[in-house]
Amino acid sequence: MEYMTKVNRKRLVIGMSGASGAPLGIELLKIVREHPEWETHLVISKGAEETIIQETAYEPREVMNLADKAYSIKDIGASIASGTFKTEGMIIVPCSMKTVAGIVCGYSDNLLLRAADVTIKERRNLVIVARECPLSTIHLRNMLSLSELGATIMPPMITYYNKPTSMEDLNRHIIGKILDRFGIQVNGFRRWGEISTG
Repeated sequence: MEYMTKVNRKRLVIGMSGASGAPLGIELLKIVREHPEWETHLVISKGAEETIIQETAYEPREVMNLADKAYSIKDIGASIASGTFKTEGMIIVPCSMKTVAGIVCGYSDNLLLRAADVTIKERRNLVIVARECPLSTIHLRNMLSLSELGATIMPPMITYYNKPTSMEDLNRHIIGKILDRFGIQVNGFRRWGEISTG
């Protein structure tokens, strides 16, 4: 495979906030690493750091090392905080309701919120993997507002038509749907119509 230079690689911003679902963010980072034409820029909230420790065998620093570049949540002057830094868009996985509320209100007091704000104002692809259950009226209104602004709201719903046999199958199907928004193929992602239902 031809080596891709940093000049012609596509940039994808990935945020992880403090909701359950850290394994999804980690697995997504691993899968994007399999595509040398893509470059990942990661920002992890303090809440996400705690969730990573609670839900996985990883330390936050190990997760940061899965990205091409990782930033401090406090680094509001980082490259991904500017619209002139060209990216293909942003995925927040998992995305807490606090983060959803912050984005809706334009309350960009940290780098994750600022990067999302930039993604919206530049009309780039923003995928919100919202994680909460049950959803309150406040949550639903905030997500409706984000959808009206052009974001894709993609809660990590379990799918059964692909007949999953493991947690890995469940995670890979969700990640396949997320990355499909950016044209990134995921090995093992099984689409409807490609699956025998007999």
